Amino acid sequence: MTEPAANPLAADVSALFERLTYHDIAKTIDHSLLRPELDDEYVDQGIRLAARYHVASVTVRPVDVVRAVRMLDGSDVKVGTVVGFPHGSVLTATKVFETQRAQEQGAREIDMVLQIAALRSGRDGDVKSDIEAVVEVAHAGGAIVKVIFENAYLTDGQKIRACHACEAAGADFVKTSTGFAPTGATHDDVRLMRANTGMHIAVKAAGGVRTLDALLEVMTLGVTRVGATATQTILDDFKARKAVTGGSAPAERAAPVGSRSTDGY
Repeated sequence: MTEPAANPLAADVSALFERLTYHDIAKTIDHSLLRPELDDEYVDQGIRLAARYHVASVTVRPVDVVRAVRMLDGSDVKVGTVVGFPHGSVLTATKVFETQRAQEQGAREIDMVLQIAALRSGRDGDVKSDIEAVVEVAHAGGAIVKVIFENAYLTDGQKIRACHACEAAGADFVKTSTGFAPTGATHDDVRLMRANTGMHIAVKAAGGVRTLDALLEVMTLGVTRVGATATQTILDDFKARKAVTGGSAPAERAAPVGSRSTDGY
């Protein structure tokens, strides 16, 4: 019988786990409520969960921003939403309007999808201008911008050019995926994005980070935010392991990261 391959990140993951507090791990998570079929009750429960677990933010559909802002009033959880989602192919003016309206309603984090087709076509100037227009409006209103690449459709060269466009446009984060493409975050993509953006730009992984071990692995590679729907599972696991005397080493091998998501993230 063939032995399972050793996890090359195991030592780094174990050391990271020992250093982290609950606050550290919770504040890496953007709890995602983006699937189109989610009804009001499900969204309300998700927003309450985000508040109860003190995550970084809840990322909701634009139609749910007002609801999330009202429910999270007085909490330490920010409200985020999506722009040009999920394909990135709306007009820049539409993205700007979506950003303005979201901010007026109280959103403080904007996850926008870049112009995928323009990037693939070599129109990097258009990609940069599109991002820059959203960044200008968002920053003027005190919001941050995370730019979604949708790496499933890009070559490594295109991903690198996207990193450069984001940096030139003043984005705050580069982000792997929407969670709705054939694949999501991969370790190779996270490494590439971290290596090709300045350290003042953060990296967000989305699509496939569904366990604590998967989260710890991408954190060792430079990720500081993840989009997740398995928030409760991840954070309950962290608390349970930390409750063991001396902590508990992460599992030898996390579930694969980057497989097709059936839940949006």
